[in-house]
Amino acid sequence: MKEIYITDLKIDFVLKLFGALGNHVDKLEQEFNVTITNKEDGIKISGQDDALVDQAATSIRRLELMSSLSDTIEEHNVNYVISMVKDGRAEELSTLLNDCICLTSKGKPIKAKTVGQQKYVEQIKKNTVIFGVGPAGTGKTFLAVAMAVTALKSKQIGRIILTRPAVEAGEKLGFLPGDLQSKINPYLRPLYDALGEMLGQENFMKLTEKNIIEIAPLAYMRGRTLDDAYIILDEAQNTTPEQMKMFLTRLGNNSKAIITGDTTQTDLPFMKKSGLIEAISVFRFTHKDVVRHPLVQKIILAYEQNDKKKKEHPSGVFRKL
Repeated sequence: MKEIYITDLKIDFVLKLFGALGNHVDKLEQEFNVTITNKEDGIKISGQDDALVDQAATSIRRLELMSSLSDTIEEHNVNYVISMVKDGRAEELSTLLNDCICLTSKGKPIKAKTVGQQKYVEQIKKNTVIFGVGPAGTGKTFLAVAMAVTALKSKQIGRIILTRPAVEAGEKLGFLPGDLQSKINPYLRPLYDALGEMLGQENFMKLTEKNIIEIAPLAYMRGRTLDDAYIILDEAQNTTPEQMKMFLTRLGNNSKAIITGDTTQTDLPFMKKSGLIEAISVFRFTHKDVVRHPLVQKIILAYEQNDKKKKEHPSGVFRKL
């Protein structure tokens, strides 16, 4: 039997780890077939398999690292660390000790909480057009907004523009109560909430009144050239190919476009291809190879080439749905 003693853990982390019910410890014991005991001088980990005992100890070390990024340790944090350690990627978690992106209005630091989020933030820093594609809850939009707020506060840009396609899912906009702004507000609410948390409601409203922050449906972007701005297109899976092309060609000088979406959650009519899916196929983006300051002419050329292929092979238009 192998035993490991960890004696230099912070008290607040040990309290978070064991918690009221000890669920996190139970999870670690189950996954690595070990026994974890809270001693006066630290934590003892014991088990029959030396390698599993080592992995359990590594997981606890990495959880302590992650606990510095949040007030609590959530179940998904524990599951994430365990999966990274089992995959031999524990060292990648060290990259999470990064400077915070920005502070919320209440002074809480906003930081990347996973390796994937950290890579996403790095790509936003380096590139001009970024596609953040993934399921709900992965922080795509929230981190994009945080990066935009940071750029605005440091005067790298002059304004923030956030937009979403107003897709009618189940009911027509015309039947919703109120004026146009009232009708579209439900689609834009998540963006309002994110900015309100980071800037405070009063400051957010002032910046909105001055048009420094603009939140509007995607249709409002038509015919504009957007200079000196962070432009975030959220829920991009609900754009049509024509809308996506229109959005990408709005990019002006000293601007950055971040397009976020989940290709598995499209609310478009049946057999209507998502503009996000087409854009990814047109530009062949990966998480390592995002668009680097493309000229609008090159974007248009890429779409023209794709349109030509669709005309030559019309049966393949909906192949990826």
